[in-house]
Formats: sequence, structure tokens, C-alpha cells
Amino acid sequence: MRLDHSFTVPAEPDEAWRLFLDLDRMVPCLPGAVLDRSEGDSFAGRVKVKVGAVQMSYQGAGTVNRDETTRTVTLDLEGRESRGSGTASATVIAVLAADPAGTLVRVRTELDLTGRPAQFGRGILTEVSDRIVRQFTARLADALEAPEAPVRYPLAPAEPEAVDLGAAALPVLLKKAAVPAAAIVAVAVLVRLLRRR
Repeated sequence: MRLDHSFTVPAEPDEAWRLFLDLDRMVPCLPGAVLDRSEGDSFAGRVKVKVGAVQMSYQGAGTVNRDETTRTVTLDLEGRESRGSGTASATVIAVLAADPAGTLVRVRTELDLTGRPAQFGRGILTEVSDRIVRQFTARLADALEAPEAPVRYPLAPAEPEAVDLGAAALPVLLKKAAVPAAAIVAVAVLVRLLRRR
């Protein structure tokens, strides 16, 4: 599945590019993510996402490729559910360009999921990714204002705090999921009614 996003960062392209090159500063901007290891062009980490009562945790690794002439960053990612059999793989390409508001970032993601998340459907996954990108953009702006400091990894990296997309998101997500989700809800309600009899 392909997902496309674009956003502006309130910084000149050179400054934004330096931030995008620094995984130690970038990863904390991604909601629910923890960077466990970063060595050269490879890294490993964890991410946790929560939508209402549904929570998913992944452990994974990836590589980064940078092209300074075109200001393009390419991430190849592989992950597996911490509890469950689901997998996730993605290629994420971010291209930075000058913009009157600072730097325009265009992101294209080719995503492949198995397990529970694969059953959500495109509508839900698009809504979830949109919400994550909005939070990511706000954190990037904060990171650009903060002084650069070396990151010290703890001996036992902290458990990532789940990015909670909120129970309020569920009605929207169910609406976007259309018939499959509506059918699931209808069956659940019917089962409860039958049990009361």
C-alpha cells in the first residue's frame, strides 16, 4: 500500500537537512518510537501505537540512505509484532525542498503489513498515518528550536510510550473502514443481545 504525505518544516533547507540526517534527534520526533541502536547506516528500535483499546507494538531494524545533492533520505524498514505474528515492512522516501515557509518535505511510503493491522483496511491505515504525521511535524518544529545535544542510550532502553490516537478516532476510523468494520460491530451487538436472552 502506498501512502503520500507532505508538510512544511519552519527552517531553512540546510538546517532541516541536518536534522533529517541525525537519527538520534529524528526518532524521538516520531510518536511512540524508541531508538535502541544506531550504527552508521543501520539502526534498530521499537514503536507502539494505540487506537482506542487496540494496541500494537513492533520491534524492528532498518537502514538509511542519504543523497545530499537531491536532499533525499530513504529508509528501508522491517519489523515484527512484539506480541503476535504480524509483520511490517516499509520503504520511506523523504525529499526536502525550499519553500516560502521554510522547507517542504514530501514523504512517500510503500507499506506491507500482515497480521491484525492488515485487516484494518486502507481507510483506517490512512487516518492513523495522517495523525502520526501531524504529531511528527509538530515535534520536528520543537526539535529545530531545541539546542542540539548528544544522545546517550540507557543500558536498558525505556519501553516506548504508545502514541494514543484516541478513542475519539474510532468512529471516524470505523466510518472509513465502511462495510467490513460496520459488519463486525453489528455482529458484536447481535451476540450481546442474544446473550442477554
